[in-house]
Amino acid sequence: MRLVILDNYDLASEWAAKYICNRIIQFKPGQDRYFTLGLPTGSTPLGCYKKLIEYHKNGDLSFKYVKTFNMDEYVGLPRNHPESYHSYMWNNFFKHIDIDPNNAHILDGNAADLQAECDAFEKKIKEAGGIDLFVGGIGPDGHIAFNEPGSSLVSRTRLKTLAMDTILANAKYFDGDLSKVPTMALTVGVGTVMDAREVMILITGAHKAFALYKAIEEGVNHMWTVSAFQQHPRTIFVCDEDATLELRVKTVKYFKDCTPIA
Repeated sequence: MRLVILDNYDLASEWAAKYICNRIIQFKPGQDRYFTLGLPTGSTPLGCYKKLIEYHKNGDLSFKYVKTFNMDEYVGLPRNHPESYHSYMWNNFFKHIDIDPNNAHILDGNAADLQAECDAFEKKIKEAGGIDLFVGGIGPDGHIAFNEPGSSLVSRTRLKTLAMDTILANAKYFDGDLSKVPTMALTVGVGTVMDAREVMILITGAHKAFALYKAIEEGVNHMWTVSAFQQHPRTIFVCDEDATLELRVKTVKYFKDCTPIA
């Protein structure tokens, strides 16, 4: 496990974007060899997506031979709703790059059979050869994707009821009206992300500091699902200074001394 600490959100976003870019380029994807990327939504990855778009527009990066799998989607929210994760991904990332729409996989929260939709998503990941790099973010309570506190650490893609803390956190996207916030979602499981060959988790802001502390300084605990990635052979936590406020001084110093180039 590695912890990369940057001075601020913009630098953390740039480091993460460079890392993704370098991984794709080094992989040398082609018609018979796709790079498979897991992607998150929310406010944290927006800076990273902007940098990836910049690299693409500058001619430094192509997504022509990249397949993506998103972490989650709300249940019952129309696909074209401005706060659906379909809308988020297309507006903030996909429409600005050269990815084939058929290669951008997002769960359908309006499927007639939600469990069948989840099972099909797992099958598509397997058929794609698994995820090469899964990028994720976390909530203040340490949940990754919508694997809320108490979720199984070997869980697969499934239907989840959202915790009240998550609903409250997401209310800002729905005019602060709790009644408009979906209460259920489809999400990849902790086990689904753990199966990826590499995992990179973005954590920024003082409001995520306690979650980062739980993720790396305490033991694996299903009440803090992000802590499961202590046991992944290739996990990178990318954070800004504000997110380290709850860490021990010696922990911060140790990882700063080890910070690699993206």
